[in-house]
Amino acid sequence: MRLTGTDLSGSQLEHVRMVDSALSSCNVANVKARGARLKGVVIGDSRLTGMSLFDGELTDVTFHGCRIDLASFSSCGMQRVRFDDCVLTQTDFMQARLESVGFHGCDLTNVDFHGAKLKRCELRRSDLTGVQGVESLRGLAMEWPDIVELAGVWAGALGIEVLDT
Repeated sequence: MRLTGTDLSGSQLEHVRMVDSALSSCNVANVKARGARLKGVVIGDSRLTGMSLFDGELTDVTFHGCRIDLASFSSCGMQRVRFDDCVLTQTDFMQARLESVGFHGCDLTNVDFHGAKLKRCELRRSDLTGVQGVESLRGLAMEWPDIVELAGVWAGALGIEVLDT
């Protein structure tokens, strides 16, 4: 299935199934898709603001150039999912299970990872300012400059007090 320029905003799509599909320049804002199953799906240059995929399963899914802010992937299972150049500000990954998930060039400002389980995930050139649930990021690989830049966040999560020199 291929959708281009389609407006699905505000739709209720519980338990929707999408296999080997592509969405391009679509509006999926505020879609509620509890229990959705996506496999082999590519979503590009689309608006997914406020979308909720609570308890969904995403396998071999790619998002590129998408606005996915204020969205919820809470309790989702995600395998081999990639986010490229996406805006994910204030998105919720609480209690999600992420395996081989990549965030490349993404804005993850104020994203919530509380209770998430990560395995073989990576983050490159992405902004984690204000990230919540830092303790749940075990299993994440990052580039050295990003690790150094977030030293204060890591220290705070570990309860390390910074001394004045």
